[in-house]
Amino acid sequence: MADDTIEVTAHASLADIPAADWDACACPETADGGRPVDPFTTYRFLRALEDSRSVGTGTGWEPRHLVARRGGQVIAAAPLYAKSHSQGEYIFDHNWAHAYENAGGRYYPKLQIAVPFTPATGRRLLTRPGLEADGRAALVQGALHLASRYHLSSLHITFCTEDERAQAAELGLMPRSSQQFHWLNRGYDTFDDFLADLSSRKRKNIRKERATAQAFGGQIVALTGDDIRPEHWDAFWEFYQDTGARKWGTPYLTRAFFDRAQETLRDDMLLVLALRGGRPVAGALNFIGRSALYGRYWGAIEDHPCLHFECCYYQAIDAAIARGLDRVEAGAQGAHKLARGYLPVACHSMHWVADEGFARAVDQYLQAEAGAVTEEIEVLTAYGPFRRTDAAIDP
Repeated sequence: MADDTIEVTAHASLADIPAADWDACACPETADGGRPVDPFTTYRFLRALEDSRSVGTGTGWEPRHLVARRGGQVIAAAPLYAKSHSQGEYIFDHNWAHAYENAGGRYYPKLQIAVPFTPATGRRLLTRPGLEADGRAALVQGALHLASRYHLSSLHITFCTEDERAQAAELGLMPRSSQQFHWLNRGYDTFDDFLADLSSRKRKNIRKERATAQAFGGQIVALTGDDIRPEHWDAFWEFYQDTGARKWGTPYLTRAFFDRAQETLRDDMLLVLALRGGRPVAGALNFIGRSALYGRYWGAIEDHPCLHFECCYYQAIDAAIARGLDRVEAGAQGAHKLARGYLPVACHSMHWVADEGFARAVDQYLQAEAGAVTEEIEVLTAYGPFRRTDAAIDP
């Protein structure tokens, strides 16, 4: 009789896990030679974070990756981290931490199943095809066991899928809703096709913004693969440092990450650069998935009107249309994206808190927050830039 026992182990480095075993769970769809659905959970992306020391000792992101095996075969895996702060997550729980510690508890360290510094929805409980139910349950139970064994305050699974949210809720985790802005491809062949779907006022505004940006005194190029050269990363690192220092205090990624990414991820990246006199003065970094383009980082050393909108949003739309991608995910927050064709969508996360009393308070908060998020999405969508079906009220 076959042994159905599932063993879950935790690992302080991806180096302890064979890449083929990890990717068999993270991106089994690449067996046909195509792109992964989610580039961020691939072995090469997560390994680049570790090899570049963007995560690990001293960063507040200590790897504790989970691997589930049955009969000696890896059937599931999860990118798990012990966190000593709440930075780089984009699902904010700072207020929870303050309340927990004000009540005499110790909130950190906590456990986080997530892709560091990456607010992009994707599978977090990675399983071989057909083993979703057993694999996810084993991973959640394994993470909860670690939290209980080491007396940790909480477990968080951020930017998970709706299916994962549903199963994690059955296993006792609390669901949380948030929102971000995505551009959706409605079968457009050109950027002008997209503009034709907008109200006349929004259409004119975008054309004006693009013209203003293109008149900055240089050229805008979109590079991927071997076309991205070391000097481009030198320039982008300068942009990234400036943005990181202003937004987060210190940049999350190290300089070495971009060198490592060039070695193993160059075909997964689209780097948009604004060049003036042949010198990069601004840029935006995107990652390419099987059906989506993910906008990640932006920075500049010169300030030019509308260049941010062009490099981050409009160039991304151009690239998605050219590649036949379904959507552009433009990262966290930013209601200003609405006027540029990016609509609000719901994002999901799951949470477990060890202290029962605090867990009840968090659950009540999350239920109220979910209603507010749903209402905000409805209101923002109604005020979106797209033409109404009734031409008489087209603004």
